[in-house]
Amino acid sequence: MLATAVRLSGRCDGSANPPVRYNVGMRTNATGRIRIGELAAELDINPKTIRYYESIGLLPKPERTESGYRLYRSDDQERLAFILKARAVGLTLAEIHEMVALRGRGTQPCGHLRDLIRNKLGTVDDQLRALEAFRHELVMLEAEASETICGDGHICGVIEHHHVVHDLTEISRPGLARSPAR
Repeated sequence: MLATAVRLSGRCDGSANPPVRYNVGMRTNATGRIRIGELAAELDINPKTIRYYESIGLLPKPERTESGYRLYRSDDQERLAFILKARAVGLTLAEIHEMVALRGRGTQPCGHLRDLIRNKLGTVDDQLRALEAFRHELVMLEAEASETICGDGHICGVIEHHHVVHDLTEISRPGLARSPAR
């Protein structure tokens, strides 16, 4: 069994804070390689995920045995651990691909990551504002629902008599699909 230290986080600027390392015990055969099921078990993921990451170019195509089994090296495991960690902190597969490509061209991807983080923070701030407006509208609607007589309206008097403060159809809300205009 070969224990591999996988660098999953740390500072890219070379400062004194050492990277956090997780010891991942990689069971290998005599050639220092493991098969897909073993790699998946090591990282607690589905082997289909590994195949998918290969198909989109996030992981290089592995060597294969004569009988066709995929064989992975420790650096494949390190890259896969990076991909999983990057997904866990909210990066998309396309963003991860950009970072891997930058590294592959010999460029430190940390500046690009900072730009991604700034953009994501802006998006989160916009979403928080939209959610706060949505919450405010619902609180007002709830108060009006408590005061409105149920039969007071053609369909629903609460909505019909409600004065809309924030037109929520104009606010892009993540996870909520808009109905098509009729």
